[in-house]
Amino acid sequence: MRIILKLSGEALAGESGRGFDEQTIRGVAKQVKKIVDEGHDVGIVIGGGNFWRGRTGNEIDRVKSDQIGMLATVMNCIYVSEIFRGEGMMTNVLTPFEVGSFTKLFSKDRANKYFERHMVVFFAGGTGHPYFSTDTGVLLRAVEMEADMVLLAKNIDGVYDCDPAIHPEAKRYDTLSIDDVVAQGLQVVDMTASILAKENRIPLRVFALQEKDSIIRAVSGDFNGTTVTA
Repeated sequence: MRIILKLSGEALAGESGRGFDEQTIRGVAKQVKKIVDEGHDVGIVIGGGNFWRGRTGNEIDRVKSDQIGMLATVMNCIYVSEIFRGEGMMTNVLTPFEVGSFTKLFSKDRANKYFERHMVVFFAGGTGHPYFSTDTGVLLRAVEMEADMVLLAKNIDGVYDCDPAIHPEAKRYDTLSIDDVVAQGLQVVDMTASILAKENRIPLRVFALQEKDSIIRAVSGDFNGTTVTA
């Protein structure tokens, strides 16, 4: 099975919300190693929110702001890939644009070659273009790489009908369709990513990264979270 795992930058930062929490990342690495050792292909996309959350005003041009965000994801992937190597995995970081000798340029053939070698492949840099989120980036890579599912590891344990931080009575969905997500305006992935998931019939599993063995359980299907069907 081929899995694309999306990790939020904030989740990797731990309680501080900034930078890296090494213990959290090592926990992720140990889980991914078990999944790879079972014979699954694992690709990883990481958000940049622990470094950059985009414009907070009009001081920075939107294109430049998005470029900064793309570079934040590259930094995240390089760092996390090194932690993975320390846990005994082989890794490579691919980007849709040149980053000197730091990464390799993305192509489907190159990524497949790495998967054949049982490497964990990090897809950094988003789509390589402004105005697209890492949500769109992860679904785009999932479609290109013919992934069986996308795992969305977040700070929240699934999809709710409203924000549970504001509304204690919020209801969590165990299962819902991508059509329901779009119709109700639920905060899972953005609209472009939702369309990619729907048109290519890629299921999403949404769960809290902090829960014990959350990634392993999400792969098995026996997890505490929400399955979004296409």
